[in-house]
Amino acid sequence: MSSLVVVTDTGERTSLLPNSLPVTASNEIVPSSSSPTLPNEPDGSTPNSTDPKQRLDSLDVFRGLTVALMILVDDAGGAFPSISHAPWFGVTIADFVMPFFLFGVGVSVSLVFKKVSSKPAATKKAVLRTIKLFLLGLILQGGYFHGRNHLTYGVDIRRIRWMGVLQRISIGYLLASTLEIWFVCNIAVDSAVAFAKKYYYQWAVTFLLGLLYMSLLYGLYVPNWAFESSSMKLISAVAGHESVTQTVQCGGRGNLQPPCNAVGLIDRLILGEQHLYQHPVYRRTKVIPGSQECSVNSPDYGPLPPSSPGWCLAPFDPEGILSSLMAAITCFLGLHYGHIIVHVKANMQRIILWSMSSFPLLISGYVLQVLGDQFVTQYYLAGVPLSKPLYTLSYMCITAGASGFLLTFIFYVVDVKHIRKPTMVLQWMGMNALIIYALAACDLFPAALQGFYWRSPENNL
Repeated sequence: MSSLVVVTDTGERTSLLPNSLPVTASNEIVPSSSSPTLPNEPDGSTPNSTDPKQRLDSLDVFRGLTVALMILVDDAGGAFPSISHAPWFGVTIADFVMPFFLFGVGVSVSLVFKKVSSKPAATKKAVLRTIKLFLLGLILQGGYFHGRNHLTYGVDIRRIRWMGVLQRISIGYLLASTLEIWFVCNIAVDSAVAFAKKYYYQWAVTFLLGLLYMSLLYGLYVPNWAFESSSMKLISAVAGHESVTQTVQCGGRGNLQPPCNAVGLIDRLILGEQHLYQHPVYRRTKVIPGSQECSVNSPDYGPLPPSSPGWCLAPFDPEGILSSLMAAITCFLGLHYGHIIVHVKANMQRIILWSMSSFPLLISGYVLQVLGDQFVTQYYLAGVPLSKPLYTLSYMCITAGASGFLLTFIFYVVDVKHIRKPTMVLQWMGMNALIIYALAACDLFPAALQGFYWRSPENNL
């Protein structure tokens, strides 16, 4: 590792990948004579800077592929439950979308803030972008837009949903930006040891953040709690739950089942029950195989069986506060991949180092799940199962490793072999990821079309 050829912080080779790059015999990327573009921001835009920095095309394609995958699972997930989100435990293709977004954010942050002339100014820029992204997520997912089936708008502030997809991305972006701006040692990188020393504090913070998550998830006592199901009276009556107030029996630690986990507890205490996602993500899950379940059509949505527990109607936010801490670690891992782009100049060395980083993540996630299952009871009171709603450690490792391998493959195809025509659409989607997300994933485009109808709102485009 100490013999790796790297780019020093004080050397000449500080440019990134432009749109068109000639490659030398040693696979070293050198700048082209064409005008370079600016490095990627997390939302696909370019930063407001006059410094001529070059753009990583493969990152645009990676982000575009993530957006396309998101649209696919959102639109086809209802018809094909196998590609929709796993009800609670397990992982499907849809469960890779959020980690892919977060991983891409980390890579782009490392490129945008690879050289910081003024830390306060850079921090201000990161905070302002975080606020904008959070507020946009609040508008799109907080309940203001009522969806394609209801051509009305507005939200009761007492019931607004505070968290969501863009909110989680904004949190990860802020934490990753803070690490990149303030927690990087000012040393020249001329060896693998120097590379490790430069980002030592970032890894220390990442470890502490993961330790905090694991400590709260498995050590926090979850008492019995009650919730109001008044917004689902009709569903409750049909399912046999006639009582408006439901009581959930917990009283323990380390329970990872839907009703009694620490993730839901923290959200209920800090955000409030009324401000959580009101359509339970575990409505498709089997609680205990052959006994209790929340859907007769599991893993698809369906009617609640008479024996279903009352908490099947309880609110739960899949982008909660505690789970967002572990989600932010995915951004930190993306930082590491971006650092390799910044400091390592040979393409094949980049690919080897990325692969060496991705493989242990995949193995670690699988081992955590397998070893955890050896100590798991049928109620999943312990262990480290794969769970996107909880964003467990095993889920984070497996999805981050998959993100690394996917980016490595795209980088090889797009920026090394220059096979760009088949990926042009994905690259365009990646450069406009935020607007595509707003229009497609949040039903803004269908809602706009429904505004034009013939005589009756039902006769719309």
